[in-house]
Amino acid sequence: MGVLDGRVAVITGAGRGIGREHALLFAKEGAAVVVNDLGGSNAGEGTDSGPAQDVAREIVAAGGRAVANTDDVATWDGAQKLVEQAVTEFGGLDVVVNNAGILRDAFIAGMSEAQWDAVIAVHLKGHAAVLHHAAAYWKKQSKAGNQPDAAVINTASASGTTLPNPGQANYGAAKAAIAALTLVAADELARYGVRVNAIAPIARTRLTLATPGMGEMLAAEAESSEGGFDAFAPANIAPLVAYLAAETCPITGKVFAVQGGAISELAGWHDVKTIETEGPWLIDDIAARLP
Repeated sequence: MGVLDGRVAVITGAGRGIGREHALLFAKEGAAVVVNDLGGSNAGEGTDSGPAQDVAREIVAAGGRAVANTDDVATWDGAQKLVEQAVTEFGGLDVVVNNAGILRDAFIAGMSEAQWDAVIAVHLKGHAAVLHHAAAYWKKQSKAGNQPDAAVINTASASGTTLPNPGQANYGAAKAAIAALTLVAADELARYGVRVNAIAPIARTRLTLATPGMGEMLAAEAESSEGGFDAFAPANIAPLVAYLAAETCPITGKVFAVQGGAISELAGWHDVKTIETEGPWLIDDIAARLP
């Protein structure tokens, strides 16, 4: 028996890279999977139904259950259709893995409005839209007396949590917001039987290979690990996500960094030093005392 037997999952951006590995492992562990992927370029341009269909066919050929979906999760309607397809095809929805993403890197001074809007739309709105429609479904189930045992796994990034990356103001801002969205959603949706967590993965994908500095490091690691443990293979990310999706997992409201053989729980903004005054602040006093 698999740890996800009987679960129905939608996984966005599941046609390639980390999302594909999620879909394959989920199916192997017994879940029915809706494989969502718009099939666009790294920059989110164009569409191609091939990646989603290829993964769905691979799962079915191995004896699993899967269907392809190419709706645009950066739109409210596309996200709704994705959730509805899971319910129609497999009779319900238990897990959402928000993974879809693009890159349009640029330094702030030269970034265009289109570069900003596209990244925020796919990452942040894409997470929020699918989360909204899934939450509405689970709320309805709970109100009808069918309390869910559901899970959401969002995808943040070191770029938005621990390692801000120059040239990725749009991407980092979206990923930081996703971490915050995860914590809010965990508090809101607990009453409906829904756990919400996030991961901040580092692995070799189309997007990371295209990131200056990181791409060269990941490519070199692949060569040096040939025949041994490939620490940055995208398959290393999926086991944590499968555990967070399982009915037996009690965890909610957490963000985990995961890469290779390491999983770390992350904590957000917190006080590191406080200065106080008994009266009105003076600028010179602040300047003298603030670190």
